[in-house]
Amino acid sequence: MNEHENRSKWMKIRLRPSEEEVLVNKYKRTTFQNLSEYARALILGKPVTVLTRDKAMDDMLEELILLRKELNAIGNNLNQAVRNINAAHGQADHRIWMGLLSLINAKLEPSITEIKSRIAKFADIWSRRSGAEKA
Repeated sequence: MNEHENRSKWMKIRLRPSEEEVLVNKYKRTTFQNLSEYARALILGKPVTVLTRDKAMDDMLEELILLRKELNAIGNNLNQAVRNINAAHGQADHRIWMGLLSLINAKLEPSITEIKSRIAKFADIWSRRSGAEKA
């Protein structure tokens, strides 16, 4: 068979609505770009790659995404505090605020970095587990 030959032959099949629904639902879980490619692979006995999802891993990733958003919000609040301290430069309590901010940052930064690292590891595990498997 010539791979560069155009597909010029049409094949029509009739399906019940329920059969079409099953076919389309199975196609949507594959890596194929369109239903025709999927149908040809099935008919010609070619391998079909099916994507599988792990509900528990999806739930975990959703929680981790929310946690990352919260950490980013903490970082934004810290940045705003720094800007306010910088704006207060020259005022009497400026040195006190700078000391407090340095202390807070020193305590929070390692924890935030560790949490972000764990989130990245969980995301990596999730992406490997939800990868494609051959059907």
